[in-house]
Amino acid sequence: MIEFKIGKDLIGHNHPTYFIADIAANHDGDLERAKKLITLAKENGANAVKFQHHNVKKYVSDYGFKSLGSKKSHQSKWNKSIFEIYKDAEVPRNWTDELIGHCNKIGITFFTTPYDLDTLRYIAPLVPAIKIGSGDINWHEMLYQASKYDIPILLATGASNMQEVDDAVRIVNKNTKKIILMQCNTNYTGSDENFKYVNLNVLKTYKTIYQDLILGLSDHTRGAITVLGSIALGAKVIEKHFTDDTKRDGPDHPFSMDPSAWKKMVDDARILESSLGGYIKKVEANEKETIILQRRSIRVTKSLEIGEKISNNVIEYQRPCPLDAININESNSIIGKEISKPIENGDYLRKEHIKW
Repeated sequence: MIEFKIGKDLIGHNHPTYFIADIAANHDGDLERAKKLITLAKENGANAVKFQHHNVKKYVSDYGFKSLGSKKSHQSKWNKSIFEIYKDAEVPRNWTDELIGHCNKIGITFFTTPYDLDTLRYIAPLVPAIKIGSGDINWHEMLYQASKYDIPILLATGASNMQEVDDAVRIVNKNTKKIILMQCNTNYTGSDENFKYVNLNVLKTYKTIYQDLILGLSDHTRGAITVLGSIALGAKVIEKHFTDDTKRDGPDHPFSMDPSAWKKMVDDARILESSLGGYIKKVEANEKETIILQRRSIRVTKSLEIGEKISNNVIEYQRPCPLDAININESNSIIGKEISKPIENGDYLRKEHIKW
């Protein structure tokens, strides 16, 4: 089973689910607010916080978006131009040392998504992992360059087909085996209709095809339903957007989780992990009493003395079943045999009661 570290945490099939709080644009252009969100994420069970580093001029074409004629999908509600919104969402490079320092101080891992090659070259030496957003799954140069740093790559696969996923995995695999392949749906409207497009069963496909990869979910739906489902299907890394108030103005706040929702998600996931248990079917420690209470033994319906013969007319199959009882499936083997030790009405048959 493959496993590797992100920061201080081991990621792998035999380790707890790794939770990433994606702060993204929810810092609202305020460094102190960014640090506050980091602290809240740590306090509510996140293993890591993730930001999004980009130079908007290398990332977004103002002309291109305006030439579309109208805003699409979740961007239709934005009250500024697309370029302006992404500009506001930039994480200034002079924040980086302070953000990393704050994360180190409180014991949570920091990493980010770089959205251009120059930013990748700047940030990769400073972080223990790199997230590649779904929009760049077909940018092979970004994938290849990111993989050269030999740190874990979290590869989101929203709005892509299997050929594109396979190409991306193959390219990253040229330089590193530390890949987390994340199922994702890239609709950020927050509509409940999005649940039917999440396709968690894709994780089964990934599990079959990419047996040496760790799987994850990058999710933008309401609540934790899909998160819990993905964990049951084998996801070991979860990424959800995080804020302190989903009513705040900003592109990512509406579909983010607030601290109480985040904590409940993590707590429920830990319960789910515990309940998933092992792969071997057995009588568990907490069933050792109920196995006696619920199973049936062969009981006599009248007192029998030494020498009397057992017949179907004098036995019944009833609860409870003490551990030394004759197996009820062996009843045919005792019919017609003599009693070797007296037994009272209602008692269960044991081997010492039978003249074999």
